[in-house]
Amino acid sequence: MAPRKDKTPSVATFADHEVITLANDLRSKAISHAAEGDDDDPVARAEAALAQLSNEFGEWMQSECERLEAARQEVRRAGFVKKTHDQLFRAAHDIRGEAVTFGYPAAGEVADSLCRLLEHTPDMTRIPLTLVDQHVDAVRAITREHGRADLAAIAGALTRRLREVTDEFLRAENSERPDYLESIFTPPLAP
Repeated sequence: MAPRKDKTPSVATFADHEVITLANDLRSKAISHAAEGDDDDPVARAEAALAQLSNEFGEWMQSECERLEAARQEVRRAGFVKKTHDQLFRAAHDIRGEAVTFGYPAAGEVADSLCRLLEHTPDMTRIPLTLVDQHVDAVRAITREHGRADLAAIAGALTRRLREVTDEFLRAENSERPDYLESIFTPPLAP
């Protein structure tokens, strides 16, 4: 798509909505920035900083796994109450968000399944501890076995099965809430 020379927004009208497109002058900003003689590339700088930190990712991921384990143990000790539920959810949520950056995408997928279980079960006291254990153990195993050549295949199969069991449980627990069920099982419109 060629850049527009006109800087006024364009409006495309459809039957049920309008799309307003603003002029994108990023190219001119980048060119003017380069023309000033500044060779600084912020993306290259960010990638270099990330590369320098990458040798610490394994330790950080291990620390997150320890936090997830501690949260699981607290649930086992005190049961599912708001505090323990929230701690377990936050630990799983952080792993879900950080795992790809740290180089552990498969652990992030398992953590996502655990987050779904914790987020969409209407009565937290009905969450099976065995299913929580399976998720936490899977995250820890995937992290521990990170260097294995066959990890992607094994982790993929494990993740699919955990997701199937979790979804089956969520369907049963939310059977009286069909609208809610539809909202959690309808694929998102945007990736």
